[in-house]
Amino acid sequence: MADVWRLRGAMAQLNLVVGDVDGNTSRIIAAAQEARDRDRADLILFPELAVCGYPPEDLLFHAGMRLKVARALERLRREVAGITLVVGYPEYDAGRIYNAAAVIRDGRLVANHRKTCLPNYRVFDEKRYFTPGTDATVIDLGGVAAGVLICEDVWEQEPARRAREAGAQLLLVINASPYELGKQVQREETVVRRRVLETGLPIVFLNLVGGQDELVFDGNSFVTDAYGRVTQRAPAYVEGVVPFEFVADAAGAIAPAPGALAPILGEEASVYGALVLGTRDYVDKHRFPGVVMGLSGGIDSALTLCIAVDALGAARVHSVAMPSRYTSAMSREDAALQAAWLGVKHSEISIEGMFEATLAALREEFAGRPPDTAEENIQSRCRGVLLMGISNKTGRMLLTTGNKSEMSVGYATLYGDMAGGFAPIKDCSKLLVYRLARWRNERARAIPARVIDRAPSAELRPDQKDTDSLPPYEVLDPILEAFIEEDLSVDQIAARGFDRATVGRILDLVKRNEYKRRQAPPGVRVSGRAFGRDWRYPITSGYEPRRN
Repeated sequence: MADVWRLRGAMAQLNLVVGDVDGNTSRIIAAAQEARDRDRADLILFPELAVCGYPPEDLLFHAGMRLKVARALERLRREVAGITLVVGYPEYDAGRIYNAAAVIRDGRLVANHRKTCLPNYRVFDEKRYFTPGTDATVIDLGGVAAGVLICEDVWEQEPARRAREAGAQLLLVINASPYELGKQVQREETVVRRRVLETGLPIVFLNLVGGQDELVFDGNSFVTDAYGRVTQRAPAYVEGVVPFEFVADAAGAIAPAPGALAPILGEEASVYGALVLGTRDYVDKHRFPGVVMGLSGGIDSALTLCIAVDALGAARVHSVAMPSRYTSAMSREDAALQAAWLGVKHSEISIEGMFEATLAALREEFAGRPPDTAEENIQSRCRGVLLMGISNKTGRMLLTTGNKSEMSVGYATLYGDMAGGFAPIKDCSKLLVYRLARWRNERARAIPARVIDRAPSAELRPDQKDTDSLPPYEVLDPILEAFIEEDLSVDQIAARGFDRATVGRILDLVKRNEYKRRQAPPGVRVSGRAFGRDWRYPITSGYEPRRN
């Protein structure tokens, strides 16, 4: 049977900037014109809160934001014609704020959908800002009815059901859904497929792309048919105006035309992509000319250097080796070799003179006390002084190189290796760091093999190894994941086969080092729970994990 209705649409998978209302609006207008003129699109979807960027947080409370948003909507009505826009924005009405989607066509506000389900868990706190909507929104697209939903609306059953009862034959969902490991499979196979099977309606799922502080939005926008099969998927981490098409026959059956199916990335590829995009956007959106970082010859800084180069290009990256009396020749050699392989500017500055001078200044204060972590931390802080000096003089932002395992148990030095503006691998466990390093080396020569193969060491005292202070990472990382991401107790973790005393000691370390993490720079979130927006433990607390 011949098609009786055809919809050409476009998904604007854009990288927008929080707070840059004027710039975002210009991007929206340009994308709409591109879709109309290049793809002959009748409809274009833009991400959740596209006008102000996501998440805008307390910027929403500023009177100036309200004025800017009003002017932006007027621009969209005035400057775009010949195509229907579905665009996310904060709606201010009678002293309330709604997370809304405006449907605009040829200068008119055709419809307005207010987000019904406001997430208030993990990284989300939308109930702090928004009032929930209650009504279904269905728009006419040339004789076919389309329901409009916003992000969390599709993760719950009721909004899609209401849209279908209101006559929707197709669901349009605009999103700002942040990345975490395994998220795309969850979106497609668990959430969207469930809504499709419940309603019998095909879905267009548009997602934001780009980095915002510690969050990364991965794109991966997609289209499903009425059976839950994905018929089209946009690439991860890539901006673009992606055309799609739907057709309906005389019986009213609506189906998407097959489109390009970008692959779902594997674990290492998806995490690495998030780290690169998050680092690039943090540096570029703050207009830093580049970055500087310490390169020790160890695995963490080696991986961080790869991320920085892949994010910014070698010319914008400066690595610095800062050896002391405890630094091995192998570490110095491997740092210089990796810097040469990746083509970055590399400096070597000894901290020995600074270390000696500091010890001399503290000689009387330290008299009668044996060497301990105080002397180790002084070395780290000497390095922090040098790196911050270079950062201040050149304007390049300082990247820190600590991983999640270290940050969890406090194996890091305040005002030393924790000093900096951004921490790319902050949410990567040590075991994941090794996986990513091997994965990156499989793509091209990047990290000397013995950096990966050698036993990890901070090299702050003779023959030091991480295992002098911590359990092997094969033991430590699963314990940390069970506590941080699953909220399990000591007994529950021990029941998985771990020594109870070891579990108790590790959880005590996590608790005692909260004060350090509060002072750490932001970093890319890639796990189900990272230190930052979705970790809100008190610093001062009488809670004792080992007793539970």
